[in-house]
Amino acid sequence: MELVSVVRPSGVRSSHAAVSAARSLEVAGQLRSAIMEGDDARIARLLSDLLRVRGLTKGQRVRLQSRALLNLVHSLRSAALNDELTGLLNRRGFMQTATRLLDVALRDWQVAQLVYFKLDVELDEAAEVGQSCARNVLLRRMGNFLRDLFPSYGVYEAIGRLGASEFAALTPLIEHASRAAIMLRARNPESGREAPALPVRVGIARFDPLVPAAIDELLESAARAAEEVREPVTPIASAGSAPRSDLTLA
Repeated sequence: MELVSVVRPSGVRSSHAAVSAARSLEVAGQLRSAIMEGDDARIARLLSDLLRVRGLTKGQRVRLQSRALLNLVHSLRSAALNDELTGLLNRRGFMQTATRLLDVALRDWQVAQLVYFKLDVELDEAAEVGQSCARNVLLRRMGNFLRDLFPSYGVYEAIGRLGASEFAALTPLIEHASRAAIMLRARNPESGREAPALPVRVGIARFDPLVPAAIDELLESAARAAEEVREPVTPIASAGSAPRSDLTLA
């Protein structure tokens, strides 16, 4: 009987902890959504719910509230630094991460390569539904393409979407920054699948620790290099239309 009396409270505490953790994640997601939508009434209601979760002690409710708010902070921080459509870093996130990587490269006396990508299509933010869907598919394909090209992203490399049709990657690996290899991969971006080529231009700038440059300087240099091989802009096809076969890759 004594053993049962010792084990049972432990099981109860474990159950409450699991409920607390699950509830904190749920509320954090709802809070983020309410904040993004500017729904003040919903925010107030969710915060009020955190104060009166049934079945928990006062200490457990406090921990639940703290955990939910901490999850919310992490969620909002992620939203502030990542592009929602592609899952890549947004411009702010890329500039921050790339700057840290350049600091490491300078400290370790290591070269790095800044690869700039420009989709050579018209991306109209006010396009019709069909064209908007085709645009989003193209952007997601580009995000997947960059993740395949730079598999060490998040550790040694940074990849991001800088604007409507601009992307960039920073890598210390010279083999990941071969323009010829990148353009060849862009012709068949989804290996083993029938998919149109990515209409992309590429420019590369080199970071030299002997003559260090800031990330914005490298971006300008790489963008100029991409402009030198510019081809006519291709209108994006609407959803359901046949893929263009005359996309010219730089």
